[in-house]
Amino acid sequence: MTDQEFAACAGQYLDMVYRIALNYFGPRRQDAEDAAQNAMLRLCRTDAPFEGEEHLRRWLVRVTLNECRRLGASPWRRRTVPLESCPEPVFPDPGQQSLFREVMALPGKYRVPLYLYYYEGYSVEEVGRLMDLKPSTVQTRLARGRERLKKILTEEE
Repeated sequence: MTDQEFAACAGQYLDMVYRIALNYFGPRRQDAEDAAQNAMLRLCRTDAPFEGEEHLRRWLVRVTLNECRRLGASPWRRRTVPLESCPEPVFPDPGQQSLFREVMALPGKYRVPLYLYYYEGYSVEEVGRLMDLKPSTVQTRLARGRERLKKILTEEE
């Protein structure tokens, strides 16, 4: 990959890669930054041909999730930071903002599929391929995540 191609890809996809890593690590922003940086380094160093923009995008999501798993498995990375200390995306509707906070508070096995499905727009099959899960497992996690969200939101009202 040439420097110009990498710069174009980094400009286009770095934000998505960081959001996925931030979603995976929750409040641990520094770990998300490390995972995003490692994923972009892998992109810079790869000489694999990409069949198109969607192939490149899926490759980056897969590499990002793999980097998150790798970094998350390290005993040196297991620390917690209060969720309030992390920046979160700004939504025009306050309801969307509070919903995003509740999604981020879910356990990772529900949070990541919900994020990829609803915020990044991947299908159930695509989320399954990206996370090395069967589509039925993804559907179950999405359903259970939605059930938890519904329970939390109805208790708040």
